[in-house]
Amino acid sequence: MKRFWTTAEAVGGEVRLDGRPVRTPGRSPLAVPSPALAAALAAEWQAVGETVDPRAMPLTGLANAAIDIVTPDPAGFAAGLARYGESDLLAYRAAHPAALVARQQALWDPLIGWAERRHDVTVIRVEGVIHRPQPEATLARLGAAVAALDPFTLAGLSPVVTIGGSLIAALALVEQAAAPDALWDAVMLDELWQEEQWGADDLALAARAARRAEWDAAVRFLALLGG
Repeated sequence: MKRFWTTAEAVGGEVRLDGRPVRTPGRSPLAVPSPALAAALAAEWQAVGETVDPRAMPLTGLANAAIDIVTPDPAGFAAGLARYGESDLLAYRAAHPAALVARQQALWDPLIGWAERRHDVTVIRVEGVIHRPQPEATLARLGAAVAALDPFTLAGLSPVVTIGGSLIAALALVEQAAAPDALWDAVMLDELWQEEQWGADDLALAARAARRAEWDAAVRFLALLGG
């Protein structure tokens, strides 16, 4: 799509182009619950060059998802994210070498401990990659925590869950129980360990950079929701 507007601005929680409301792909108004987020969305639209590149507008993409995808069925969307609790990355541990085991304990155990205290759950640690079910009460309580979130928070949470493979880490981000950079280091631990042992691969580095950009956009989206 070619740029057809001169000025993008936020009016309350709505984004407008030359005074006209922007609409999502589903033809709903692009309106968000936070003036700070609306201003950031308007800045994305104002920064557009001659043509619209959705990849350069990640906040708008997340807002569109919240409105068009999550809002019609928030319970179903939340249930999909909650399923990551059944095989949370942080529960699956290496048996060796000792240095990797120690690093996983150092980065992952505090997050699991927080989840167990905060949500009154028990998280079973598993040695190896063979699936082991978590207690039903644990899955129910973590699922309830996700289901209680609003559609915009769910949309912002989704990339964090899917990129990191950890529902616990994502909930820690939403509840501000850990810093975003620390959580990134935690969910990338195994990948970074392998890189330390065998060296960096250009394709892997590029792929991780793309995931980090998506992660950072989601983190910013969630932060702006509170502004």
